[in-house]
Amino acid sequence: MASWVFCNRCFQPPHRKSSFSLTSCGHVYCDACLCKGKKDECVICRVPCRTVLLTKHTDSSIQAFFMGIDSLCKKYSQDTAQISEFQDKHRKRLLAFYRDKISQLEESLRKSVLQLERLQSMKSSQQTAFSTIRNSVATKPDGYVWLPPNTSAPDRVESMEIDLTPSPVRKPEVTVGPVRISVISPPQDGRMGE
Repeated sequence: MASWVFCNRCFQPPHRKSSFSLTSCGHVYCDACLCKGKKDECVICRVPCRTVLLTKHTDSSIQAFFMGIDSLCKKYSQDTAQISEFQDKHRKRLLAFYRDKISQLEESLRKSVLQLERLQSMKSSQQTAFSTIRNSVATKPDGYVWLPPNTSAPDRVESMEIDLTPSPVRKPEVTVGPVRISVISPPQDGRMGE
């Protein structure tokens, strides 16, 4: 035990024949003084307390109260260094993961930008070719307009030419005789033709 430890009642330092105890209220007693007080009551402050016998097997959190400051600093310095190293390794590992992820995303973005540029280039060249075809078809001398197969239906209807002059070969159809019209009333209440 440290040199500053003594019985808080008789002020005797520890020796081989006596053992010391620590109370939950923070006082230290030798065996002789502990026996003079009431059970589960501190001899000095007279409050209810529990006692722990101080030995080599006492819990390390209690032993820390009796260690020298230099030993305590060294112990906690080593513990702190181990904890810091452990946390630092994990931070570096996480950082490496994020760097790798960022480089993958940057590569994916670069490929997407290249693909977009390629598609825009193809679109502009196709638009130029389509405009050239449309202009050359629209100026044909025979009057017929030929459109590419992918032209939409409204474009085709607008470009059709209708010949309204009567044809000498075709005769108008005239219906002769009585015309028979059959009217069937719609079903009502599940019956037909009433």
